Amino acid sequence: MVATGGKIFRILMTGFMAGLWLGATAMVQSSEITLASTTSTENSGLFSQLLPRFKAETGISVRVIAVGTGQAIRLAERGDADVLLVHHRPSEEKFVAAGYGVKRYNVMYNDFVLIGAANDSARVAGGKDVVAALKKIATVRASFVSRGDESGTHKKEVDLWRIAGINIGAASGTWYREVGAGMGATLNIAAAQDAYVLSDRATWISFNNKRDLKLVLSGDSRLFNQYGVIAVNPARHAHVKHKEAERFVSWLTSKSGQASIGAFTVSGQKLFVPNATIQAAPASN
Repeated sequence: MVATGGKIFRILMTGFMAGLWLGATAMVQSSEITLASTTSTENSGLFSQLLPRFKAETGISVRVIAVGTGQAIRLAERGDADVLLVHHRPSEEKFVAAGYGVKRYNVMYNDFVLIGAANDSARVAGGKDVVAALKKIATVRASFVSRGDESGTHKKEVDLWRIAGINIGAASGTWYREVGAGMGATLNIAAAQDAYVLSDRATWISFNNKRDLKLVLSGDSRLFNQYGVIAVNPARHAHVKHKEAERFVSWLTSKSGQASIGAFTVSGQKLFVPNATIQAAPASN
């Protein structure tokens, strides 16, 4: 049977619309955002669990740039990331107040821990007062390795030295060494030098080259480590993928995202505790 002109037109239009639908679907499936985050979230393996689940629910891929908190914030300020997930609240709030971020949300927390060699030359093991421990380390001039990279961990460490009344600037290059490296590399250096070091708990648990290092102090409330997530403000950088970034923020703070964080363990230990104010889960399309 020969198709009429109207029938041919309908067939062509049907094919055209199907092509548009398939093209739109492919665009959704290939959509990607850039997340500037910390080495602790990446190196711990957390993102290996979270991001595939996020993509399965939303079709959005996430490319992670894992650096220290200070560098991650600078990337977001330049518009080189769509969303930010870091762990230094004063810096995060400053980022939002300056108009670089839309709104900050709590995501999860863990804690910082003081690590040292088994010989514990400053005799701080088992204590609960991190400031007192740092004073002992400085008094005996025990080796201490600092990240020295403006990460959230480094900022916390510097603040603790300030509370302890220790001038680490004057000690730099002597018993106190700044290495300008990520947490894993800094732990490797501490292991090689039998030095004390402040670490986030997630990286410490995931770290495989502990050698003679051990956890010597934890439990001080001043070692609390909160993580926050912020979508970059499109009013500041029009090119950012704001809609997709907001879906990531919404998912991460939803029941699904929070459950995924809570389910993440290494060697049977939970590395992060979800503590977002639960939001509605994003739509699936």
